[in-house]
Amino acid sequence: MKITDIRAAGLSGATPKGGWTLELRADDVVHTLVAVHTDDGVVGVGSVFSSAALVQAALDVLVPICLGGNALEPDKVSQVLHENTFWLGRGGAITHTISGIDIALWDILGQVTGLPVSTLLGGRYRERVRPYASVLIDEDQTLGDNLGKLAAQGFTAFKIGWGYFGRSSDTADEAAVRLARDTVGAEALLAVDAGGSDAFWRKGLKWAIRTADMLADYDVAWFEEALRPDDLDGFVSLRGRSKVPIAGGEVLTRRQDFFRFLSAGAFDIIQPDTTKGGGLSESRRVAWLAEEFGVRYIPHGWNTAIGLAADLHLASALPATDLVEYNTGSAYIDDLVVGGFTVDDEGMLAVPTGPGLGVRIDPDALERHSPGHGLFDA
Repeated sequence: MKITDIRAAGLSGATPKGGWTLELRADDVVHTLVAVHTDDGVVGVGSVFSSAALVQAALDVLVPICLGGNALEPDKVSQVLHENTFWLGRGGAITHTISGIDIALWDILGQVTGLPVSTLLGGRYRERVRPYASVLIDEDQTLGDNLGKLAAQGFTAFKIGWGYFGRSSDTADEAAVRLARDTVGAEALLAVDAGGSDAFWRKGLKWAIRTADMLADYDVAWFEEALRPDDLDGFVSLRGRSKVPIAGGEVLTRRQDFFRFLSAGAFDIIQPDTTKGGGLSESRRVAWLAEEFGVRYIPHGWNTAIGLAADLHLASALPATDLVEYNTGSAYIDDLVVGGFTVDDEGMLAVPTGPGLGVRIDPDALERHSPGHGLFDA
């Protein structure tokens, strides 16, 4: 089965806020779907955490390399793309776009074999995965209301962050964490994300150590992105002095980048993003690497329903990964696939059991968020 074409469709009209200094608007395109077409008519879908303009530019480079390649060999095709674009900007738009292609190829392999991606990745260790609801820290009343509604919907794990955290005062930071803990209860998992990959993040190691001490008082599960993404030495120092687990890695790509941080002892929890770090093939490699270093693997997932489905399959196929991120309130997750995702009465999400990713894009929703997309046109 040969690859005949790859198309991209950016999503707009309902882009959720990201918490960034240069805040996203509803019509900004930061999530792009890709569809890999084959000569047998089978089409696989992937998701890229990047703008459609960058993805399309990357496809202009990547498609000629993999055209005619075997669509049933996702790992090989992805590696061929990595190897032949090494000098074109590894880690940026090229790698992000390879991520979507890789996810789509695993989807194709599953459709052809009749097996879910998680089985193809090595086997299903679990049929359900616990989602942690990601909530931006906004005004205190809004934060409390959002967390209360999500708890009522059945979520039992939460992550708060960005917004004014680390950008206002230590008093305000603690007040937000106290409010969150009081709202979700003592038994719920609560993590905190400073958002150190934001533009011109200015907080340093001393602030991070002091804040980690505060978070320990509220039984926070992990402290995420406390420093700028490339501050390897800072993360090593912070991990050595923090009372709570230190997490990060969402902007890193490729196993080579993660090896530097893992071998240095920078993280207790590593958080690759499957939709930009290299896809399912590369994420699995990073997860295996993390296991050898005794580091937990919890995927970052500020993405789409396709990205969430990929993360669920990945978590199912990894023995120690029992959490996925859920970008709450995003139409690109809640409305994009037929049937959507439902948290059960134990706060869990079912791993899709159908062939491939096991989800089907709702054509009306796709047209609404990407008018005239042509993603599946013959």
